[in-house]
Amino acid sequence: MHFPARFVLLALALGIAGLARSATPPPLPAVSPPNPNIVFIIADDLGWADVAFHGGRAPTPHLDRLAREGLELGAHYVAPVCSPTRTGLMTGRCWSRVGVTSPQNDRALPWDTVTLPRALKARGYDTCLTGKWHLGSLPSQGPNHFGFDHSYGSLAGGVSPYGHKYKQGPFVDTWHRDEKLLDEPGHVTDLLAAEAVKWIEGRGASPFFLYVPFTAVHLPVKEPAEWLARVPAAITGDVPRHYAACVMHLDDAVGRIVAALERTGKRANTLLVFTSDNGGSTVENNDRTYPSDDCPSGKLTGSNTPWRGEKGSLYEGGTRVPTLVSWPGRAKPGKVDAPVHITDWMPTFAALAGYKPERDLKWDGTDIGALLTAHTPPPERTLYGVAPGWRAQAVRRGDWKLVVTAASAANAKKQTAARPATEELFHLATDPAEANNLAPARPEILAQMRAHLAAASARDRDAMARD
Repeated sequence: MHFPARFVLLALALGIAGLARSATPPPLPAVSPPNPNIVFIIADDLGWADVAFHGGRAPTPHLDRLAREGLELGAHYVAPVCSPTRTGLMTGRCWSRVGVTSPQNDRALPWDTVTLPRALKARGYDTCLTGKWHLGSLPSQGPNHFGFDHSYGSLAGGVSPYGHKYKQGPFVDTWHRDEKLLDEPGHVTDLLAAEAVKWIEGRGASPFFLYVPFTAVHLPVKEPAEWLARVPAAITGDVPRHYAACVMHLDDAVGRIVAALERTGKRANTLLVFTSDNGGSTVENNDRTYPSDDCPSGKLTGSNTPWRGEKGSLYEGGTRVPTLVSWPGRAKPGKVDAPVHITDWMPTFAALAGYKPERDLKWDGTDIGALLTAHTPPPERTLYGVAPGWRAQAVRRGDWKLVVTAASAANAKKQTAARPATEELFHLATDPAEANNLAPARPEILAQMRAHLAAASARDRDAMARD
């Protein structure tokens, strides 16, 4: 039987098309971007309005550029003092879970804690801390014992600017490199920045986590003449001028780190975060509890305008701090005011690095990667904080915030069920300065916030550090 010619031609065409399809190579699989480098910079006691991009009088051009070109987190919350904030960053958990509420020199974390650097090391990251540790002020409790390949700076808290000494007592000698105490000349801000730059310049192909907790602008302050000469003439008084110079010096140190990332070709794949460990403080006499280095004396007021409160308090001025994110091509520029928390960074960085915990690490924080890249806020949740010595607790949920102050120091320590001395309820969207206590007028909201506080505090002290 003979087929019409047109059917023969059709069959040939279909065959050729099939051969063409079979000869086309399959699409290549999507290539995942390499794990980002992470640089996390914390200033010490930097107030909301100490920086120029929030109206501060001291010029901060490098931070201003990060704010202009990057992402500002307008409602980033930390603890009201230093060791607790560092605990939250290192663990993804609220500081009160390990009983840390105040600055402390005792070891803060259980030995087997899965810290942020330990999690990242499991994913091939090099890890470094250059700056203030303050989660265990003995060399045997230092950063290298908790996941850092390299560490440098102060094991204890803030130090004198040239002598690098801590307060009087057993931890005065605290300056170290890899947990070996040392003495060396130089201003603390310059030394910490130089160590960070040197470490960046020594990186190879592996991703890295660089944690830079500066001691600036913690008192005492004494700045080099070159920085004092740059302070605007409108700022008068010895301590205010040294403080302004310290802010400017810190800004320059951040610029040096960014420049090192650019010079080494690391900038494009580096997620950089800048924040503060708590709000600014009002201090008399430049904090003479530290070896002075002949630091100037007088009154200093760190500026938290427009927030209420300061370092040590759970009001916005103590816990809401200037925070910038710079991740070229990845973090969406602009400003977001969705509330985020210091405990969010560990789950966020873990997700970016592909780290999956082998057990439940009981994180209080959540992954905010979508907030960074698309301004998509996380689902509504309760943000919780505890003040030094358990004297107060606070929760924020949505626009509502409850601050509960204990009836007495004894009740605060025991966490008894005694009725608190004060309950302050604020609606931050309409009252960001926390001027109007709505607790008497909104009993139904007060009851809800009490329940959120009870639920948030239920796991406090569940992982105390013990020798």
